[in-house]
Amino acid sequence: MSQSPEETAVLAVDASILRELDILPGPVGMAPAVAVPAGRHAAPIPHPAANPTSDATTAPSEADLAALTAEAALRQAPLAVRLATAAAVIVPPLALVGAMILAWGGYFGWLYVGLLVGMYIISGLGITIGYHRLYTHKSFATRGPVAVLFAIFGGMATQGPVIWWCATHRKHHQHSDHEHDPHSPHAGHGPGVRGAVKGFLHAHMGWLFEDLRADMKRYVPDLLADRTTVRINQLFPLWVALGLLIPAAIGGLVTMTWMGAFLGFLWGGIVRICVLHHVTWSINSVCHIWGSRDYASGDESRNNPIFGILAFGEGWHNNHHAFPASARHGLKWWQFDSSWVIIRTLEKLGLASKVRLPAPDRLAAKSTRTRDVQSA
Repeated sequence: MSQSPEETAVLAVDASILRELDILPGPVGMAPAVAVPAGRHAAPIPHPAANPTSDATTAPSEADLAALTAEAALRQAPLAVRLATAAAVIVPPLALVGAMILAWGGYFGWLYVGLLVGMYIISGLGITIGYHRLYTHKSFATRGPVAVLFAIFGGMATQGPVIWWCATHRKHHQHSDHEHDPHSPHAGHGPGVRGAVKGFLHAHMGWLFEDLRADMKRYVPDLLADRTTVRINQLFPLWVALGLLIPAAIGGLVTMTWMGAFLGFLWGGIVRICVLHHVTWSINSVCHIWGSRDYASGDESRNNPIFGILAFGEGWHNNHHAFPASARHGLKWWQFDSSWVIIRTLEKLGLASKVRLPAPDRLAAKSTRTRDVQSA
């Protein structure tokens, strides 16, 4: 299928958005690198999936087809998407109540604590290292099984397919705490206590019940050009199922009982999803309201030490919004960032490369302390 000049121009804007968001155009997993001209109004470039020796007007449009498929899934089945979203939001808290009642009756043990914690760590790091720092911001590069594994772990978190998640998050960064931010607690919610409560609830999980469609071609042309990433995205229901079946299987095999399998499913699956959901959603809500602002970021992002720990370093959110391409979010020695520790370890082992960190002069230029001294 050939591309019209208008389509080619749109793809050029896509590329400039990646540059604007400070996202490297290099590979995620095994995707090919794409040279992206600098500037918001860059000249048209070939599609990332195209043969680099081909003319842009005759280039294959696999990424276009992938974008249409991903968007059609949300557009053609809005009721199914809303029902699935409602189930993902409502069922886990109800399961937590049921699990607590069973625990009170003696159906609990260290095995289920281990399954809860273990699956929380695996799926949580899939979001923070995989979905967020690798696929969305490309703050480091890795290839093959490592990238795929982190994407699968992220899918187990039940927070949406990887391409949709990345598109939504890139849109958030482009419009952070302004109009068109998908989950700001500040923009458009009105003044006073009522507006604050409304904004908090919207940012935490209310936004999930609004229009979930994302402009795929605009925000994630690089991911749509990678067949492996598209395939992982399409298999999202399988990863969700694995995240539920693995702890159930472990619980059943260790205890050799159906009740053990059920409790493994409950604690390592549904309850774990509940806890991780609300920790992740708190980055959107809590970390845009409460905490410190160490750097000028152009929005209301905050560093919150509680979620810096619980969310594997994501709670150092002001740091992240000031330097979104940084693989390290805890930029001070005391800001523990477990995701960064793992990325750094992968780099030492030769499994990660092109690790991005802000230069000292950029840190100083954006520091709120430096600005306070200059304005004094």
